[in-house]
Amino acid sequence: MKTVRWPDNARCAVVVTVDFNDEHGILSQEPRIAGREKSLSVWRYGAKRGVDRVLDALEEAGVHSSWFVPGRVAQTHADLLQRIDAQRHEIGTSGFRCESFDALTLDQQKDAFRAGQQAIADKLDRRVQGFRSFNGNWAHGFADFLRSEGVSWSSSWRGDDLPYFHLSDTGVANDKPPLMELPLHYELEDEPYFVYNLSPAVPVGQPRIPSYREVLGNWKQDFAAFHRFGLCYVLRLHPEIIGTAGRIDVLRELLADMRAHDGVWFAKGAQVASWWRAHAGGNEPGHPVEVFARHREKA
Repeated sequence: MKTVRWPDNARCAVVVTVDFNDEHGILSQEPRIAGREKSLSVWRYGAKRGVDRVLDALEEAGVHSSWFVPGRVAQTHADLLQRIDAQRHEIGTSGFRCESFDALTLDQQKDAFRAGQQAIADKLDRRVQGFRSFNGNWAHGFADFLRSEGVSWSSSWRGDDLPYFHLSDTGVANDKPPLMELPLHYELEDEPYFVYNLSPAVPVGQPRIPSYREVLGNWKQDFAAFHRFGLCYVLRLHPEIIGTAGRIDVLRELLADMRAHDGVWFAKGAQVASWWRAHAGGNEPGHPVEVFARHREKA
């Protein structure tokens, strides 16, 4: 007999996430792009056109999503932040300027988080529950720090296709609920397929921009498999990438295909994290997050 994992006997969960980084994401990845206004305009396109198109597509599909906004973008594009919030999408943070946490100490990571959290709170009058590390990493001790700051869920790591519990990484008692992870998959992101800049080369190697139809086919095929096995499909989008005039219809068709399936729970990240925390007893033995923790302790 099938174990019921999702509300109302839903077959699978879908969480649409959007990283609204403006120019700060590419500046973190490729610092040489600073000052190159023509190249930067590609990433600023999200604020100019992409955000509105993504919001329209989500509204048409009746889907509420989770947006990760660095603090600096909350300051420079407060009108867009408030529009996203007004349409009942969830807001999370990713630091202040999409910092690469690999290059920061634990204290610097904490400072980046606090700055991003405060910038959003200044515009929305509340703190956020969700966090995404721009490059997916953080220092030992950061997970417990997030819990202490009231963060309930992250979508930063990989290693599974169902939510999982982050282990306490300091051993210090914490009265906050366990931090939940909604894991990512590269094949469920728009950036690996579509990000492109001629000079400096982004990505290195300059692969061809792929067929929109084939990318849509990949996303549909993955969704069909996630639906069949009862998993949690976390889509990661960027308004400057998926929000172009041509690509936005890829998102529209994908959402329509998902809607055509029975038993799909479209939810925000905080909703899925809360459900899993309440209904899952913990991670299965030998889960990748536990293996990682053991290896890090030996390092």
